[in-house]
Amino acid sequence: MEISSLLKRFNEPETLKMAKLGRELRAQGHDVIDLSVGEPDFDVPAHIKEAAKKAIDDNWSHYSPVPGYPDLREAVCHKLKRDNNLDYTIENIVVSTGAKQSLANVILSIVDEGDEVIIPTPYWVTYAALVQIARGEVVEIKSSLKSGYKITPKELEAAITPKTKAFMFSSPCNPSGSIYSKEELEGLAEVFRKYPNIYIISDEIYEYINYVGDHTSIAELDGMKERTIVVNGLSKGFAMTGWRLGYIAAPKDVAKACEKLQGQFTSGTNSVAQKAGVVALTAPLDATIEMVKEFERRKNRIVELLGKIDGLELAMPDGAFYAFPRVDAYFGKKAENGDVINNADDLCMYLLNTAHVSSVTGSAFGNNECIRFSYANNMNNIEKAMARIADALAKLK
Repeated sequence: MEISSLLKRFNEPETLKMAKLGRELRAQGHDVIDLSVGEPDFDVPAHIKEAAKKAIDDNWSHYSPVPGYPDLREAVCHKLKRDNNLDYTIENIVVSTGAKQSLANVILSIVDEGDEVIIPTPYWVTYAALVQIARGEVVEIKSSLKSGYKITPKELEAAITPKTKAFMFSSPCNPSGSIYSKEELEGLAEVFRKYPNIYIISDEIYEYINYVGDHTSIAELDGMKERTIVVNGLSKGFAMTGWRLGYIAAPKDVAKACEKLQGQFTSGTNSVAQKAGVVALTAPLDATIEMVKEFERRKNRIVELLGKIDGLELAMPDGAFYAFPRVDAYFGKKAENGDVINNADDLCMYLLNTAHVSSVTGSAFGNNECIRFSYANNMNNIEKAMARIADALAKLK
């Protein structure tokens, strides 16, 4: 008896793998500092929790409509108008069990076998896997530290072929923290206007965690909304990771396709979380703003400490909560036990087993030169982790 060949098309996410390995070491009695998982270490704001409690008392405990409750979809439309000056109706909105399911719905709804999906590197680990599950072809555009981990219009156009079905990216970016400015997005939009049959999947889950100014969605630009699928959710900006609430704003035909698919997979998402989501999306963002201030303080500190370690090169993260340094200066060096650091995967395991700090290899994100550190952890742990990492790297010869 064999399991489906589908499982051979993709690997376990490295983010989850490293978190699991860290837990195993911790269970053995080691003090492991987790800089691997992209989860805000803040509590859900009180007014959102109160809304959830009220929803329970009011018996919002039954199956919900597949695309989400109408009032939540209206709240999504309100948020998109308030924050992005984008006009949608609830027919454009599908609410899902986290933004990851939203992305899966979109890819499985628009990608056929052999279709190409262009993804700039570095990218979030699940992008490529979803395309592979749909039997599509991943076309990577390599970016670099020099370019701030962003691509140019020329590079985009060179990657487009008659088989190109979609372009998928995040801004702010997980893992690099890079943000495309309005001018940079307009440059990409100029290319897309020549190719009207290409969907744009814009992952904006880190929208609020932005240290450089206002967020721009590519859907705001002339002619882009009609072919852009905006993916967002409440995990990062509201620290609601376990509530599993994501959504898309899409052309109606794509929204209907996603609703049909979701109707077979999960149907409507958690009813109580949806009612809390209405409050999250319509209330003032004071708690989010305070959380982002603390993330920025940590960002400045981790960048400062990484900058003191010989051999590491880093682009300043403009958003999200990750540092993504180049570490290839350590490739070829040996640990005290004789093990050779051949690549970023080896270095991550070395830091886990020697420094007891978990991180994620850049190869998971389509970049073999880097590793990702999450600074969604308290300042004391960040400083302790950086000291351990500096000491462990100094021992490599």
